[in-house]
Amino acid sequence: MAYQTYPNQAPQSAEPARVRRIRPGFGLRGPRREKHVLTLDDLGALSFPVGDDGVLIGTDQHQQPAVLGLFRPSAYEVVLVGGMWTAQVIALRAAAIGARVAVETGRPQAWAPMAQAAGGGQPCVTVHAVGRLGAQGASVASPVLVVRDLGARPSRSRLSAAPWQTTLTLLPYLGPNASRVLNAADLVGVQRVSPQEAELVGRILSLSAEDLTYLPTVPDNVTLWATRMRRQYVMTNPGDAETQVLGGPRRMD
Repeated sequence: MAYQTYPNQAPQSAEPARVRRIRPGFGLRGPRREKHVLTLDDLGALSFPVGDDGVLIGTDQHQQPAVLGLFRPSAYEVVLVGGMWTAQVIALRAAAIGARVAVETGRPQAWAPMAQAAGGGQPCVTVHAVGRLGAQGASVASPVLVVRDLGARPSRSRLSAAPWQTTLTLLPYLGPNASRVLNAADLVGVQRVSPQEAELVGRILSLSAEDLTYLPTVPDNVTLWATRMRRQYVMTNPGDAETQVLGGPRRMD
């Protein structure tokens, strides 16, 4: 059994005067090369990563890489009940894969060092005052992560939902309108919370009794990521550059 590419020469047309139509999605044929042939034994040496495209946010319970698929061809809503440190790690890693990050916050001084350090001097992370964030023009070639750091009672966003634009709403703890915010989310991240907060999150996300017991005790760098159908604990360990900019993991700032 062998695998081979196109032959060396394109087939000769019986009608040289006819204009050939390019098939949509395939484009022009590239230069002709020698055949590449692999035996069945050689195929075992090839490996291809298979999984979600996205931002590497840590490792799961089995010490396997955990990837957060942030950017999609439709608007995507993420809520993180946790610390600013984790939100900033996600923002830095989103910028590292080429996304633009726009932060709407009431504490710009806390985000300024991260914004200055990201992108090697390129303005890939911008910080905006509350209510001053305009349209971002997200596209497949330029996805956008909007971070809303507005405390426990965030107002409704004035920014219209858009494809390839993901909104990450950071809640330091669960406020009076937490149920509305959590129910509107496509994905919820929960760090260490009080037993009462764990009960509220548990009702909304249908968490198990084991989760409700564990959530008030998780370490600073552990987050439970959950949808209505799936949940996964992820441990986030910063790299040296992230530690230099953000310091060590913290649940509260």
